[in-house]
Amino acid sequence: MPHDAAKPILELRGVRQHYPVTRALPIGPRKMVKALDGVDLQLYAGETLGVIGESGCGKSTLARIMSGLEKPSEGSVLFDGVDINSLRGAERTEMRRNIQLIFQDPFASLDPRMSIEQILSEPFEIHPDVVPRAQRRAKIAELMELVGLNPDHLQRYPHNFSGGQQQRIGIARGIALNPRVLICDEAVSALDVLVRAQVVNLLDTLQRELGLGYLFIAHDLQIVRHISDRVATMYLGRVVESGRYDQVYENTAHPYTQALLSAAPELRGQGADRRLIMLQGDPPSPVDPPSGCRFHTRCPIARPECAASEPALVEEAGEQEVRCFFPGPIDPQHN
Repeated sequence: MPHDAAKPILELRGVRQHYPVTRALPIGPRKMVKALDGVDLQLYAGETLGVIGESGCGKSTLARIMSGLEKPSEGSVLFDGVDINSLRGAERTEMRRNIQLIFQDPFASLDPRMSIEQILSEPFEIHPDVVPRAQRRAKIAELMELVGLNPDHLQRYPHNFSGGQQQRIGIARGIALNPRVLICDEAVSALDVLVRAQVVNLLDTLQRELGLGYLFIAHDLQIVRHISDRVATMYLGRVVESGRYDQVYENTAHPYTQALLSAAPELRGQGADRRLIMLQGDPPSPVDPPSGCRFHTRCPIARPECAASEPALVEEAGEQEVRCFFPGPIDPQHN
C-alpha cells in the first residue's frame, strides 16, 4: 500500500475551522458555525484518500484548508512535516505549487475571457522557474495531449468545450506545475455518467504516471470505491470512520457509513449487510451540534450513553478507525 511510507505527505492535526454567524443585531454572544471540529487526517504519497459524507459535513472546507486557501481556526496542516501556515515568501510559493485544487464546476473555474493557451500558461507566469519560457508552448501542448485533448484547439475559449473537456482542461492546469498532491473537490459530480467515468480513468492514469497523491471528495460512492486506497467518512465536521476502502465498504463499522452505503443502489448487496437504512430527520446544525456523539439524534442504535459523552476515534481492526461506542453491523431489529 502507498501509505507504508515513513510519514504522510499531507497531514491535518486537530484542525478546527469555525466561522462567525452573520447576525442582524450586535447583541449577545457570537455564534459560530463549526465546519471542522477536530479533524486528524493523513494523505500519503501516491495514494488516493476518498472523503464521503452528506452536504454540510465539512468536506469542501476540508479541501480549502488542505490546499492552503484557508487558514484553520485551530490545529496544523503539515506538508512534508512542515506547517504550511507558518511558511512565507518563496517557501509558501513552493508549497502552493505542490498542492493543487480541482474544482467542482469546471466552467466557473475557467476564465471565459482567456483562451485555453492563456489559461494553461498562467501557472508558469506565477511559477516561472518550473518551465523556461521558450519551452512553455511545447509543455502546454503536451499537457493537452496528456488529458486527451487536441493541442490544435489551444486558441479556443472555454465555452467552445463540453463539460467533460472543460474538466480535462482544469486537470491539465492542475498538473501543469508537477504537483505532488491534487485535491479534487467534487471534481466529477457535475459531469454526465459516461464523461465522469472517463475523467476518473484519466485521474487513475495520471496518478500511475506522475505519482500523485489525491484527496478525492465525492458524493458518488461507487466512484470513491473505485478510485480510493483509503476512505474517510465525515459527519458534522468530524471524521467518524476511516480505513482501507475494502474495510470501510465491506466491513463497515459506523452506523452512519452503513446508512450512506445502503442508500447507494449500485452498492446494494455488497458487504456484510446492505439493507436500506432510513435515517430520521435532517443533520443537526453545525452551529449547535448535539451533545455526546453527534450522530446520536439520527442513529438507529443510539443508547443513553451516546448522548452523554462523545466516543473517541479508535482503531477497530488493522488501519480501520471508528468513532462509535457500538461499532459493527446494525442488528435487523433496529431498522
